[in-house]
Amino acid sequence: MNVTDKFAHVAALRPVRKRSVEPSSTEGLLTQCDRLTQLLGAQAIRNRYGEHLSVRQWYATPEMCSPDVRSLSLLLPQGTLDALGVAQSAADPEQWLFLDTETTGLAGGTGTYAFLVGLAWWDAGGLQVEQFFMRDLDEEHSLLLELSERMSKRPVLVTFNGKSFDWPLLETRYRMTRAIAACTPKLHLDLLHPARQLWRPRLGSVRLKELERHVLGDENRALEWSRHDDIDSSLIPQLYFDYLRGGPAEPLAGVFRHNQMDLRGLAALAGKILALFDSGNGFPDAAHHSTHDPLDLYGLSRLMQRRGESACARELYETALRSGLPRHVERLAQRELAHLAKREQDYTRATSLWEELRQASTSAKRKKSAVTLEDTQKALEAAIEAAEQLAIYYEHRAKQPQRAAELTSHAIAELRCAHRDGGISAGRAHKIEERLARRLVRLERRCATGTTPDLLRVGNAL
Repeated sequence: MNVTDKFAHVAALRPVRKRSVEPSSTEGLLTQCDRLTQLLGAQAIRNRYGEHLSVRQWYATPEMCSPDVRSLSLLLPQGTLDALGVAQSAADPEQWLFLDTETTGLAGGTGTYAFLVGLAWWDAGGLQVEQFFMRDLDEEHSLLLELSERMSKRPVLVTFNGKSFDWPLLETRYRMTRAIAACTPKLHLDLLHPARQLWRPRLGSVRLKELERHVLGDENRALEWSRHDDIDSSLIPQLYFDYLRGGPAEPLAGVFRHNQMDLRGLAALAGKILALFDSGNGFPDAAHHSTHDPLDLYGLSRLMQRRGESACARELYETALRSGLPRHVERLAQRELAHLAKREQDYTRATSLWEELRQASTSAKRKKSAVTLEDTQKALEAAIEAAEQLAIYYEHRAKQPQRAAELTSHAIAELRCAHRDGGISAGRAHKIEERLARRLVRLERRCATGTTPDLLRVGNAL
């Protein structure tokens, strides 16, 4: 952005007078503010700080979900619900308030305004959406007071990246008023974080639009919307600046629609995540998960594993593998499942998985023309780790140092091959090889003396 554009934005943020009209002009009988009110079917809300616009719309979909306390706990750091003592209100969907803002910039800070605040809550079997809009910057106090009153009625706030952006921005705006206190939610559920754990391996990007397209497929059809004519969110601040400078009101109708779709998508996503969490509780079998995408099960297993639900995570990994995963994700699932099996001392399952990972690198080499170089490199890296884990098992558990030495030598050979092909950086390859080389020297010494690690320890003790 050049200096001229910066000053133009500063000028746009100055409060302006309400637009005047020429009485003799029939077309000018409506101001742009009135035109926007008419376009949206809005009404002016007045309180002790002035006025702002309010737009309300009820939607039959998405339908209200009924969250389970155990499922809710997966959305938050461990023990949060117990510590806060809000489990009862959190499990009541009528206490939830969805929030999404449209702002004058994405950087945050004291110079950024939330000119449109969208709220939604489940009501009468559907979703009630209400949007507050500042026709001019001097309407901010009125808007913030109304928002605080709405939030006091529903103490559970639900957002998408709201903990990092929307709510901190609104808290800043409340502090700037020096008159209106923010109604801090008792509980804040930010769906971005579980969405990352569940769907990043599958989608890469977990923007709300991408989740609507690829995760909420059936839900989207029920919602009967399409984003094909949606406004680009990066253009929204400029559209508001243009409006403040006297531009037409019509483009802002697209901003309101964009915000409404975000809120409906957020509510649908909440239902999707909670349904997935609910199905993940209770150690499900494959038949129970027949309606779920294997990649969703893989994402859920990762989340369960991070939350310490190892038994449930292991069952979900097994189910996802049986259901069929893309090869690169299958390797990740096998690796995590092997570590869980090892932790539970199920060495039969762990060693079988490591053997599969070792064989995968040989298969990838043979099919080099059919797979990408990146896939081949990842298979080699997984095979090196698997060979090392097998060597650890044969050295310390099976007491077969000769087999452990063979596996370690194989891992070093694979590592050098991967480094030569550019699959592993020189620094990382050197660090891994040093570790493997130390193990190999120790194993070769034991093989040469014909002693096992246990016998060596006994000899040293004597």
